[in-house]
Amino acid sequence: MNFLDLLRAMFALAFTLGIIGLAAWAARRYAPQLMAKLSAERGERRMQVVETLVLDPARRLVLVKIDDEERLLILGEGRELIEPRGPGAGMGASK
Repeated sequence: MNFLDLLRAMFALAFTLGIIGLAAWAARRYAPQLMAKLSAERGERRMQVVETLVLDPARRLVLVKIDDEERLLILGEGRELIEPRGPGAGMGASK
């Protein structure tokens, strides 16, 4: 095996690994439902993400269902804000 054959084999390996990585990235980016179906079922789950909404590049709203209760989360830049639980649990609840 000469140097040219070795170089050709290395480029073929790099190209193949690049194609596999690109396919994995595209599947995660554009078909998250497909990835969820491919993962093994682990029984009944108590928590699920119902919907997400991107507000800007740094923040997003996430509607999460835990048991039978839905919670609205605001995620972004190192902090998470969670909506109060009930109608009286906001800022005026301490009065």
